Amino acid sequence: MPSRLHFREDDFLRCRFALSPLWETQEVARTLKRPDRHGYHAPWLRRIRTAAAGLDLAPLWLLMPRRGHTPDWLCPPPTGRAATFEEEIVAVRATDPDTARTETARSLADTPGALDSPRGRAWLRDPEEMVRELSDLLEGIWRTLIEPDWPRLRALLEADIAFHSRRLAEVGLGGLLPEISRRCGWQAGTLTVDWKGEHERHLGGQGLVLMPTVFGWPDVISSFAPPWQPTLAYPARGIGGLWTEPAEGAPDALVRLLGRGRAAVLTALDDPATTTALAHRLGLAPSSVSAHLTVLRDAGLLVSRRYGHQVLYERTPLGIALASGGG
Repeated sequence: MPSRLHFREDDFLRCRFALSPLWETQEVARTLKRPDRHGYHAPWLRRIRTAAAGLDLAPLWLLMPRRGHTPDWLCPPPTGRAATFEEEIVAVRATDPDTARTETARSLADTPGALDSPRGRAWLRDPEEMVRELSDLLEGIWRTLIEPDWPRLRALLEADIAFHSRRLAEVGLGGLLPEISRRCGWQAGTLTVDWKGEHERHLGGQGLVLMPTVFGWPDVISSFAPPWQPTLAYPARGIGGLWTEPAEGAPDALVRLLGRGRAAVLTALDDPATTTALAHRLGLAPSSVSAHLTVLRDAGLLVSRRYGHQVLYERTPLGIALASGGG
């Protein structure tokens, strides 16, 4: 049964991309619950197994039915392009208790026996304590499992946003959405998402938040209900190489794929660097390095960030995977 999001003319002008560390934190808990979502994340899951075992995720899992509702208050759609976890968790802690009780009761009803369980009854009796307990748990997951790898995850998400922002400008929203996922269809101003459960929403001028996700793979989720911002969470590009570690030197296959100059630039970026620094390191003209960097960034292999008067380039996880020769 599909989800359908209906656009008005003014909705097209209010579509934006965003990333959310809080969303990744929630989805890590879901990934740990569901072996079918391990897939590309198996190397990371092996690495964090001991740390994850020290967290009691049962309270969150109670609100993550395989088919059913997870409370939106646990992870509201991001209000900015790239909020910090600290900013997002403050909003969760400030959730109105009545809203938390209503959404949580709906979620508990989707898991047989959960409404009448001791924990379920306690939560609905004291939603303020429930908000505190679950906020603390989300923060524990973030600090223990996500924050150490956040620079790598953020690089992947930002590379996805850069790529799809360019595609949006090239093909428009109706062309972009089916490219984001095969589960997305577009016809006459209506986005259809092949997803469990029936969900229909008229955006009403609010537009749509497009949110790439690492740990949401392989799902595409569009079930945020009013008053929350309409949001589409979709698997980010390049997840297949996310946990591949780089090797030294430019693999021959990479040279054949990219050419010697671009391969040299990509493999030289073990640490973020400027165009001038790379030119000096590689003995190339700055203009040549700049041209290579532009092509590599447009291909989603690099991201760039401005720090004062400098622009630093660094590899995305997809770039790391290619530079490693597949690990």
